[in-house]
Amino acid sequence: MMDKPDENFRNRVASSFARQEVMRTIGAELTKVDYGVIEIEMPFRADLTQQHGFLHAGILSTALDSACGYAALSVMPHDAAVLTIEFKINLLSPGRGDRFLFRGEVTKPGSTIIVTDGRAYAVADGPAKLIASMTGSMMVVRGREGIEG
Repeated sequence: MMDKPDENFRNRVASSFARQEVMRTIGAELTKVDYGVIEIEMPFRADLTQQHGFLHAGILSTALDSACGYAALSVMPHDAAVLTIEFKINLLSPGRGDRFLFRGEVTKPGSTIIVTDGRAYAVADGPAKLIASMTGSMMVVRGREGIEG
């Protein structure tokens, strides 16, 4: 973990996000990149729902995992990459909305493990509704072939 931000962290996060095919598959976009805080948004799509028409828990988990992982990457040194090693998700309300916002934040930075928290919101008419929360542990990876920031 760095004491001050890598001045290129925004570009590193955006470049890594652009390589993540699953985000493109679900129609997710990186909309905010701050030091330790990431936001990803995506529109509602019927092909991403479960049998009741709610956003599938697997899609929610995927987007929150990415938001938390990129929050962790944003505070890592320039030569590090990130891998998720554990997460827990609480599904709080059905995933109903026109759009969804996934926010990941670093809770506890570290040189080997970074703890993150994520929140998913459904956006429709009126205020955004909290629909899920996540706590994740992210590993700082250095010097592994095929894994880059």
